[in-house]
Amino acid sequence: MNAFKGTGVALITPFHDDHSIDFDSLKRLIDHVVSGGVDYLVVLGTTGEAATLTSAEKKQVLKACLEYNDGRVPVMLGIGGNNTQAVLDEIESTDFYGVAAILSVSPYYNKPSQAGIIAHYTAIADASPVPVVLYNIPGRTMSNMSAATTLKLSHHPNIIGMKEASGNLEQCMQIAAGMPKDFLLLSGDDLMTKALMSVGGSGVISVLANAFPLTFKTLTHGDHSSALEATFSLLELNSLMYLEGNPVGIKNLLLHMGIISSDQVRLPMLRASLELSNQIKAAYQK
Repeated sequence: MNAFKGTGVALITPFHDDHSIDFDSLKRLIDHVVSGGVDYLVVLGTTGEAATLTSAEKKQVLKACLEYNDGRVPVMLGIGGNNTQAVLDEIESTDFYGVAAILSVSPYYNKPSQAGIIAHYTAIADASPVPVVLYNIPGRTMSNMSAATTLKLSHHPNIIGMKEASGNLEQCMQIAAGMPKDFLLLSGDDLMTKALMSVGGSGVISVLANAFPLTFKTLTHGDHSSALEATFSLLELNSLMYLEGNPVGIKNLLLHMGIISSDQVRLPMLRASLELSNQIKAAYQK
């Protein structure tokens, strides 16, 4: 459980201009975040554009991430969806060697009942050979996991935590107040991390940590004043990251930093507009 306290970075998947995977940039990025002090990697999540990767590409990206990381930090793998059986099939066909846990998003589009969400995650947790972290992000799924649902699932022996991106601090507090002592409450919103940790959270799975791992090391492991200062330093850039969708903003920022060679994304996303790119560059240079 301690492996997933602090900062997990939701890794992007870099692409060349022709939309093929840029493995050289991926290696540079992993070296950057690991040397910068992140506690673990999260591979093939939303920020990694898993929704637009083929099954073969997902296997290639996971293999490359495990190879480039070379055991330096734990790896959490994104496996989720709105078809429970398809998720179970993916778990069955995945080689989990080197994978410490999975992150599984609450079913999107279907808008299941809370009982349906519990049944979905119970099936996944029963089938997974590694521990499961829940992921609540109503802005994407159009379905909120209630605190009561999270707390019920928290008692499953193979469910170890929740990435909470509801933006509802009261709901997060309800989870913190009732969860088992070893359950991990992780922020899914970079700017909410300090607040969430103040009520019992264990850290963050971060987008901006792709660019600023040291800032997030301070945010999650520093004292109160340094963590607050780190949070405030992200205010301007964080608001720009999502103006045209994630990971459009973070890829553009990483391009300006020279960590990746292109900010290409896959349709239906488009790379950052010139206006947004200029805004991100100016905020970064500050």
